[in-house]
Amino acid sequence: MKKELKAQVIESISAQLSEYSDFYITDIAGLNAGQTSKLRRECFNEGISLNVVKNTLFAHVLKASENEDIKALIDTLVGNTAIMYTNVPSAPGKLIKKLQKEGFQKPVVKGAYVQGCTFIGEDKLDLLAAIKTKEELIGDIIALLQSPIQRVMGGLENAAEGKADDEKIGAAIAAPATEEAPAEAPAAAEAPAAE
Repeated sequence: MKKELKAQVIESISAQLSEYSDFYITDIAGLNAGQTSKLRRECFNEGISLNVVKNTLFAHVLKASENEDIKALIDTLVGNTAIMYTNVPSAPGKLIKKLQKEGFQKPVVKGAYVQGCTFIGEDKLDLLAAIKTKEELIGDIIALLQSPIQRVMGGLENAAEGKADDEKIGAAIAAPATEEAPAEAPAAAEAPAAE
C-alpha cells in the first residue's frame, strides 16, 4: 500500500473515531457472503458503522491517541479485524448476541472502547450488551428520585380522601341528631306552658 493511501486510511479511521463515541473490535472471519450481507444490513439498521481494517493501520491510530485506555486495545489487533463504530454503547453487543442466537459463530468481540472504558475479550459481551446510554441512566435516576415523592403524594391523597370520608361520615351521623333536636324542642317548650 502506498504511503499516500495509508495516510488517507489512517485519516479516515481517525475521523470515524472522532465521529463515534464508542467502538467494538471484532473478528468476522469465516462468515459466508449471505451472513456478511445480513451482518452489514443489521448494522445499518442499528446505526452501527462496520469497517474491516488492517491491524497495522488501526494500531497506528490507537498509538497516536492521547487516551491511554484506548492504547490498551492494540494487543487485540490480531488476525482478521472489523471495527463496529457506534453512538449507542450497547447496540453492537446486543446485535452480536442476537446473531449468536441465530447460529452465527461470528462476530467475536476482541475488545471495545465504550463510555470511556476499555473492555478486552469475548467474555465481556454480556456486560457490553447491558450497558445503558447516558439518557437511559438519567431516566432511571429520575424514576428512582420520583418514586419516594410519588409514594408521599399518594399517601397524602389517601389521607385527604380518608379525611373527606371521615367528614362525610361525621356529617351523616350528625344529621339525624340535628333533625331530632327540633322535634325535642317543641316538647321542651310545651313543658313550661303546662305549668
